[in-house]
Amino acid sequence: MDSAEYERKIAARFATFDQDGSGFIDREDFSAAAKAVLVEFGTTARSEKGQAVFGGAEAFWQGMAGIADVDGDQRVSREEFITGAAKRLRDNPQRFAEIARPFLRAVIAVADEDGHGATPPAAARVLRVLGTAPELAEQVALGLDTDGDGRISEDEILAAFAAYCGVEAPDA
Repeated sequence: MDSAEYERKIAARFATFDQDGSGFIDREDFSAAAKAVLVEFGTTARSEKGQAVFGGAEAFWQGMAGIADVDGDQRVSREEFITGAAKRLRDNPQRFAEIARPFLRAVIAVADEDGHGATPPAAARVLRVLGTAPELAEQVALGLDTDGDGRISEDEILAAFAAYCGVEAPDA
């Protein structure tokens, strides 16, 4: 993948984070994602799991804002995302893991309906409420279970989310 193709891919990922379609990624987008997941699984915001999802969403927002909000307006524009967040996260995949892990861990816990880990059908539900087309959500969710054990681990989801967000560097 060349640099121009990589930037187009990252620009498309921007829309995933811009939950309200405002043209900016801000704290409310992360809060909306958290709310959508909790509603889908019937988890109250005041519960331990609900608080973990909101805390993870806030940590993810703070991490992204710290990396990409260069003008300090408490929102990340498409350009800031493409030139700031994506490049810095690609250059430092460990940083991506640090900022995404609390949210992903909390979402997995909410989606774990039987205490044995999140299943591909539960992951598909998460993907759908976050804006993925239903037919694609099912397919992607099945692919998340890379070891084929019927459960999706934190490491599996983190690796897949990092790849989706473009943390993998483009080919030279």
